[in-house]
Amino acid sequence: MARPEGVLGGRPGNARARRRFTVDQAGGDLGAARTRRYLTGREVEKLIEAARKHGRYGHRDATMILIAYRHGLRASELCDLQWHQVELNAGRLHVRRAKRGTPSVHPMQGDEIRALRRLQREQEASPHVFASERGGPMSAKSFGTLFARLGERAGMAFPIFPHMLRHACGYALANAGHDTRALQAWLGHRNIQHTVRYTELAPDRFRNFWRD
Repeated sequence: MARPEGVLGGRPGNARARRRFTVDQAGGDLGAARTRRYLTGREVEKLIEAARKHGRYGHRDATMILIAYRHGLRASELCDLQWHQVELNAGRLHVRRAKRGTPSVHPMQGDEIRALRRLQREQEASPHVFASERGGPMSAKSFGTLFARLGERAGMAFPIFPHMLRHACGYALANAGHDTRALQAWLGHRNIQHTVRYTELAPDRFRNFWRD
């Protein structure tokens, strides 16, 4: 599948949400009072870089951000991820969704596999992929605190929270041209209306209009 380069769009859902989350094609806010609820691809990269540079568990934290972004994971899904769901040799990730979402098997990219192999070598033995200092699973609340702190260190201009990575995934894949049904399966949505938000405001959907 083509790797998306950036994230553009907002979160529609209804008229009020469209007004609130409308953004320009550069990915910036049109009004200071409007809150953006997703990250661009470049912003995700900045967060990964910040994670690698700061903290005792920089590689773990950077890998958490990468995996959550690529696979559209909620914080709880990311923190609950176990090694038996990861097929490193085959390059597959068995994704179990929260909120009665549809499970699926995702292909993994080379950088994900390399990052997970390194994490497996360096981390104390644990059934969970992303373990805390004590060896147990990191809580979603702890990851949220960590993520917000990394946002400050990365110089983000607005407060960030983990669910932005899931939205970033949706917009990036929509802008890469993937159809709504495929995107629905990737994100595990039972109701396709939850997926349409990403394709409705993707500016690239009109790229070839009025071209000979």
